[in-house]
Amino acid sequence: MAPADDLLAALDPEQRQVAEALRGPVRVLAGAGTGKTRAITHRIAHGVATGIYQPTEVLAVTFTTRAAGEMRARLRRLGAPGVQARTFHSAALRQLRFFWPHVHGTELPTLTESKLGLVAAAARRCRIAADQALLRDLASEVEWAKVSNVHPDDYARVAPRRGRQVAGHEPEAVAQVFSAYEDGKRSQGRMDMEDVLLFTAGLLADDERVAAQVRAQYKRFVVDEFQDVSPLQSALLDLWLGGRDELCVVGDPAQTIYSFAGARADYLRDFPQKFPGTTSVELVRNYRSTPQVVARANQLLQGTASEGVALRAQRPAGAEVTFRSHRDEVAEAGAVADACRRLGAAGTPWSEMAVLFRINAQSEHHEEALAEHGIPYVVRGAARFFDRPEVRQAVTLLRGTARGGQATGDLLEVVRATLSGLGWSVEPPATRGQVRDRWESWQALVDQAVEFAAAAATSDLGAFVDELDRRAAEQHAPVADGVTLATLHAAKGLEWDAVFVTGAQDGTLPFSHADTADEVEEERRLLYVGMTRARSHLEISWALARNPGGRPGRRPSPFLTPMLPAEEARATTVARRRAVHCRECGKPLTGAAQKKLGRCADCPASYDEELFERLREWRRDRAGDDEVPAYVVFTDATLQLIAEHKPTSETALLAISGVGRTKLERYGTEVLDLLGGS
Repeated sequence: MAPADDLLAALDPEQRQVAEALRGPVRVLAGAGTGKTRAITHRIAHGVATGIYQPTEVLAVTFTTRAAGEMRARLRRLGAPGVQARTFHSAALRQLRFFWPHVHGTELPTLTESKLGLVAAAARRCRIAADQALLRDLASEVEWAKVSNVHPDDYARVAPRRGRQVAGHEPEAVAQVFSAYEDGKRSQGRMDMEDVLLFTAGLLADDERVAAQVRAQYKRFVVDEFQDVSPLQSALLDLWLGGRDELCVVGDPAQTIYSFAGARADYLRDFPQKFPGTTSVELVRNYRSTPQVVARANQLLQGTASEGVALRAQRPAGAEVTFRSHRDEVAEAGAVADACRRLGAAGTPWSEMAVLFRINAQSEHHEEALAEHGIPYVVRGAARFFDRPEVRQAVTLLRGTARGGQATGDLLEVVRATLSGLGWSVEPPATRGQVRDRWESWQALVDQAVEFAAAAATSDLGAFVDELDRRAAEQHAPVADGVTLATLHAAKGLEWDAVFVTGAQDGTLPFSHADTADEVEEERRLLYVGMTRARSHLEISWALARNPGGRPGRRPSPFLTPMLPAEEARATTVARRRAVHCRECGKPLTGAAQKKLGRCADCPASYDEELFERLREWRRDRAGDDEVPAYVVFTDATLQLIAEHKPTSETALLAISGVGRTKLERYGTEVLDLLGGS
């Protein structure tokens, strides 16, 4: 066992303050890279070394098996091997397996590894047709409801107030699936991971003997990542404590990025109100990043609702953080790959580089660019782009269409029509989740078709499928050590020498579905997490257009405005104001529906709405005759422009965005005839 004085000598002043606060409630606000795990493991080891703690009476709780394993390893090295370090679920399951047979006289229900089968059966009983993406979204919603202590009978009432949506399904329908899921699970004698916490809490609340035995076993608690605690986990922790206050919690409100899954940072912020006499300590010395990275991270949160501890860099000065715009996403990925190549040539290992982005579908351009540069890479937290089920299915269908000789007409129209049969649409789903992720993957294939059609000498579908197969083959080389590709969520808890945060344009970061102030702030914190993963090199970039040749109308994320050169920041602010104000009255727009419409719901449209409806009726009939989806004829946005400008000639009609030469030849006469009769 390490001497107590040696344990304290290894700490900085704030970490030492944590280690010496051995009694009563303690809250540690630990900024990114400030050594929180070091502080709390030394605190536990110091308590054991001084005889204040008995190792077997301490329970350290965290959120991942990896983090719990790291904590146990550190405690062993520090001379406290008998301390239990577990996840919430692991600790609860251990107690449940011991007490359940004694209390109920029956075997513990079987723990199910996945909800999907039970959710699928529940959806069928409710007559809801659900593919794998919708099933995953329903399963996630069941998890959210259970960790938030929302009963199936209350879901339909609570969900709208919490802004919960599942792929366009009414809350009442989701509540029915939730209820059917619970009924089906009970009838099969099974339990899910949330039940582990619920059943343990139930035993502790209902049986005083069980509660007394658990509380006699564990007298001191430490909870890491406390900003991620859910209402259910908080309730279980209260039952473990049983009114005592021997609790140390550690977390960072600025890294709260899982509110959508039920996490509540309020438990960390309001801890001193719940536990009077709390000792509060702030860890502010950042040992991970250069002063340049730390300064930008602090600047991102300064003066916002997400502002937390102000980090103080401890490392020597390094390179300035760079901000770069690129003409399109392909160019952005190429520039990042080139920068990785230069860093590699200068001695940075591939494994010490990471490319971070908002959603999984953004990985494809980076996979392609890195493969072209001969740079190995690994995708963390998701399958490689061409390995994703929805992408494999789509490519197989496109290949079958090409080989079957069914591909007639414009390449883009064939690709869009083929993918629409799987569920793709011009407009993205109105909700986030797996359904949205799947749409993004399909949209990435549409974008590749746009890029291919613009660059290739042929618009043959077979040639396009060959190009997809080439990309897939090049991106599937086995990798042992490579550049990490990951979403910002998947990067939490990790760090690299060099980090590239890409796709930092407005509409992607913050994500387009972040409508409320709280949701926008969570997106800001997500960027903060990404930035603070970097040790020495940090580059943030955005693309002015999605595809090569596209209109360069994008602007950098508004989160970057304080960091950009004054001229560019002013232009970004003006553009953003225009984008979120009504084009008719100039008032600010609220909610995704109004922003998509471009005007207030009660403002009259500048286009002829009656003509727009006649155009939609014509489109519906024509799409039916051609046996294609309506958007293949014209999108709503194009019809609105036609109704607004009322072109009277083929030249004027061709000037409308969305009307190309092929569509002019196919539909021009009918549209002009309809306009002539308006």
